[in-house]
Amino acid sequence: MENRISVISIIIEDTKISGRVNELLHDFGKYIVGRMGIPYKECGVSIICVVLDAPGDITSSLSGKLGMLKGVSTKTVVSKYRVEKEG
Repeated sequence: MENRISVISIIIEDTKISGRVNELLHDFGKYIVGRMGIPYKECGVSIICVVLDAPGDITSSLSGKLGMLKGVSTKTVVSKYRVEKEG
C-alpha cells in the first residue's frame, strides 16, 4: 500500500456544521499527522488545515465527504513524495 503526504484545507462558512466536520476528522484520525484550526471571527468563518499520511483513496474520501457538506469548501494538495507502508 502506498501512502502520500497531503494537506486538506477546509473553510467552514456555516459554523453550525463544525460538529460534523470534527466527526469526519475523528473518523479518519488514524491518518491525521496534525491539524491547525483558526477561527476567523471577524469574517464568521473557521479555517482548518489537516495534514494526512494516507493512501490516495482515503485522502479523496475524506476530502469528498467534507466538500459535500453545505457551507464547507475544501482543497487538497498531494505531495509527490511516496511512502511504502506494509499491511
